[in-house]
Amino acid sequence: MKTRIFFLTIFFTMVFVSCEPRTGKDTFPVYEGTDLGVNWAPEQTSFRIWAPTARQVMLRIYDQGQDGELLSSHEMKKDRKGTWSLELKGDWKNRYYTFQARIDDTWKNEVPDPTAKAVGVNGNRGMIVDFSETNPEGWEVDQRPHLASHADIVIWEIHVRDFSIHPSAGSEYPGKFLAFTERGTLSPDGLPTMVDHLVELGVTHVHLLPSYDFYTVDETRLDEPQFNWGYDPKNYNVPEGSYSTDPYDGRVRINEFKQMVQALHKAGIRVIMDVVYNHMYDADGSAFEQLVPGYYFRRWDDGSYSDGAYCGNETASEKPMMRKFMIESLKHWANEYRIDGFRFDLMGLHDIETMNLIRKEMDRIDPSIFLYGEGWTANETPLPLEDRAIKAHAAQLEGVAVFSDDIRDGIRGHWYDEKDQGFMVGREGVKESIKFGVVASTKHPQVDYAAVNYSDAPYADNPLKTITYVTCHDNPVLLDKTKATCPGCSEQDMLDIQKFANAIVLTSQGVSFLHAGEELVRTKFGEHNSYNLPDSINQLVWTNKAKYYEVFAFYRDLIALRKNHPAFRMPSTDLVQKHLSFLDIDHPLVVGFHIGNNANGDSWKNILVFYNADAAQVSMELPEGVWRVVASKHEVNEQGVTTPGLDQPMKAEVKIPERSILILVDSESI
Repeated sequence: MKTRIFFLTIFFTMVFVSCEPRTGKDTFPVYEGTDLGVNWAPEQTSFRIWAPTARQVMLRIYDQGQDGELLSSHEMKKDRKGTWSLELKGDWKNRYYTFQARIDDTWKNEVPDPTAKAVGVNGNRGMIVDFSETNPEGWEVDQRPHLASHADIVIWEIHVRDFSIHPSAGSEYPGKFLAFTERGTLSPDGLPTMVDHLVELGVTHVHLLPSYDFYTVDETRLDEPQFNWGYDPKNYNVPEGSYSTDPYDGRVRINEFKQMVQALHKAGIRVIMDVVYNHMYDADGSAFEQLVPGYYFRRWDDGSYSDGAYCGNETASEKPMMRKFMIESLKHWANEYRIDGFRFDLMGLHDIETMNLIRKEMDRIDPSIFLYGEGWTANETPLPLEDRAIKAHAAQLEGVAVFSDDIRDGIRGHWYDEKDQGFMVGREGVKESIKFGVVASTKHPQVDYAAVNYSDAPYADNPLKTITYVTCHDNPVLLDKTKATCPGCSEQDMLDIQKFANAIVLTSQGVSFLHAGEELVRTKFGEHNSYNLPDSINQLVWTNKAKYYEVFAFYRDLIALRKNHPAFRMPSTDLVQKHLSFLDIDHPLVVGFHIGNNANGDSWKNILVFYNADAAQVSMELPEGVWRVVASKHEVNEQGVTTPGLDQPMKAEVKIPERSILILVDSESI
């Protein structure tokens, strides 16, 4: 994959006119059926692909997924609406196959069909599978963990390999799907790791970086060091083979992926899958282009691929058969693997209509399935601005959330400029961006939108349309950004900032999103774009849990506070406007707000929240009442902290520790 530099936000609201898109509608027939691909039965296997421009299509059957013997070749029959079909009598289970199309006078490459749901090693051949044989024991009773509202979600984003590859994880399956099935694992210090750690931390959803079959890890050389994030799609409907114990047998990766989902569900954790339908690693060599040249990818008038993904190409979600492919693919993951949510990479390259149709289809399966994505593009695209599923159009998206880069960069500083400071290290002038994040990009009378860093108007029509976060897999992790923007900070200062930054996230409205390992004070040693860097850069080091236990405990306790108090996760703009009001504070590095009247049914009647980004303690006047501190950087205790100086009822004034959140509750509520 070309180096994905992740200029993901620099272009997100710009209109590009340097190239003119191709105009006019294509005349390709649209196939409405649901039987594309391979459908096995003991008596026969049926094959159907969509290749309307082909003059001839051959099906080839092999005994292995790579090399091996060609068992038979079959010419397919041209069928309705641009499809080609064939039925093979007998039982063809566990055989491998390819399709080859003749376009004009040229035979294209052998490929699996775009809808392939099982493949051999490296995904070059499809596999005929009885999916009922891939189910782990007890799969029939697997259920999604209860989720009352999307407001209750706390997401933890992780790469499958990073999760368990370090020896301190204590895994018997380092780097594999099966690591997520292990319980009782301990670090060398005797502290819970992996899934037990997640249960202890209290997150509701694990967001897996791309786990479908991708190009740039060679599954035949897994004894050699290889790494990739996986934003280089090859087969969208198949789990990645390098994360399985046997990439040669296409059934193994399917079974082990299901075991992973099943185990996380048993632990009370839902599973989100990162999907990258906006581009492919190799457009020319893809099954899309080999079977239907010129259809699935956007192009300019000169015939060249447009590159809104900054990865060499972009798919065309607005075309009926690409839209159909995306919808059917997501339904497959939601039904066959019981995936609980999807994160859309560069969602701005998908059209609004497609995203809304996806939401409707997910609602038919389970309305609790959560959808969100990057509300921007990475480069110029022919897709008209008004059709893009970008954050500015969040109100037009039905039940689809967008990441808030406004609060992200307000807290930490600009995503691309390593040394650009944010509020967390004492930058002045960004209070309105912080307030904008507190109300989750919604309309609020006390936010000055002209002073918000990237948005001059609210874009979310309810807070659940906003993903509130400060870090993800892209760009520096929190510790590395802190080191770059606060070079004079002591180690304790940096630990305080680790807690402070995500305390803002966890006490803001919207859906909370955490990058895996921030609670362990993760470092990537200053690397911004670790998509293909070794384990030594990317892995979670579980011995950090003991070293930085105070940080972990703070995250754990603040997540619990958020989950226990619905005032911090109001599901509508009306509720936020009614119950949340900002305090009039002159200090340039202090933000404060009041949440009142038992907001969203909270047992706490009145709550005060302060963010002090100053490197010094700040004294602040309190509204009338008697208040108890329940959280600061030193301690989170819903019954009232025991920290000296903060452990007594307060009336007129409070001293907010430096670089700290402070939460107070009226004494009558405790």
